[in-house]
Amino acid sequence: MDYRELDTPALIIDEEKLLENICFMQSYADKNHVNLRPHTKTHKMPYLAKLQEEYGAKGIAVAKVGEAEVMADNGLKDIFIANEIVGGAKLKRIRELAKAVDISFGVDSIPQVSMVEEVFEGADKKAQVLIEIEVGENRSGVIKEEDFINLVNHIKKCRNVHLKGIFSHDGHSYGADNVEHCKELFDESQKRTLFFAKLAEELGCKLETVSIGSTPSSMFDFDIMKGITELRVGTYILMDASQGNAIGTYDRCAATVLTTVISRPTEERVITDVGAKGITMQTRNKGICATKGLGVIKGYKDAYIHSVFDEHAIIYNKELRDKIKIGDKLEIIPNHICPVCNLYDKAYLVSHDKVIKEIPILCRGKLT
Repeated sequence: MDYRELDTPALIIDEEKLLENICFMQSYADKNHVNLRPHTKTHKMPYLAKLQEEYGAKGIAVAKVGEAEVMADNGLKDIFIANEIVGGAKLKRIRELAKAVDISFGVDSIPQVSMVEEVFEGADKKAQVLIEIEVGENRSGVIKEEDFINLVNHIKKCRNVHLKGIFSHDGHSYGADNVEHCKELFDESQKRTLFFAKLAEELGCKLETVSIGSTPSSMFDFDIMKGITELRVGTYILMDASQGNAIGTYDRCAATVLTTVISRPTEERVITDVGAKGITMQTRNKGICATKGLGVIKGYKDAYIHSVFDEHAIIYNKELRDKIKIGDKLEIIPNHICPVCNLYDKAYLVSHDKVIKEIPILCRGKLT
């Protein structure tokens, strides 16, 4: 069927753009002689994760234990949880996963590692951990050199924990002023990550993995420095309005939300049938990824969602209002695709305007 015949709201994925994006990032990683480990929290679909591996990715990243469990149940065997996992319940689930798949996860403190050591007592395999390095995003991760040294030395004393590597996320690149500034942030993040990698080796730990990544800094063919072993990026596969703004075009945006016009109450206002529960209320407010409004209307210049209610999108654009009628369908390029995917049970894969596959979003709602 023609995808415009679908009931709405519906999450649409353009197959040609999807494959172009997968090949683009795989080529970038291959050119720089690093492994590509896509962060699948973007799409939450085992089908797409397997596709990324088929095109050359070495395993996947996830954000939650629940996502790891779903991916493992669907045949993904090399999984990194790029997050600090704390608490006995979650750690026991990782211990169980480790029986069947290659699973690793993030740490950044001695108390956390002590929990891991306790839970993995008597396990057939040691817990595989990577220390997160804070590189400028002001989120989690080790900041002080002294704390890193103490953490590494603590792990070395553990019977049940193996230090596999380190990782960082230059998420502050989303707010870079321009491409040159993005490169500066990327280079600074790499240097800081490599500094701690060298420090770990000086402490007697040969690291298997030195992992970096964020989509904005991976779109401009910046050089990846020697010593980095892995590129860990997510949004690139589907892209969104913020990433489109960064690269100057929406042509690479593979995902849209199909929505129906349900009201035209004024000469400028248009209402469609998707709201905060279908596109989120997220924005990017500065830098190369800055967005206007809550989502771009595909095919219309300067048309975007001004505001949303739970189930209504509000658009003010006279040109668009004059061209459409009640019952017409529009496509929205979301500002941030990652939370949008988590709002739908399935996505429709489309090729040349025809629906060719329904893809279940099996990791939807896996928040623990």
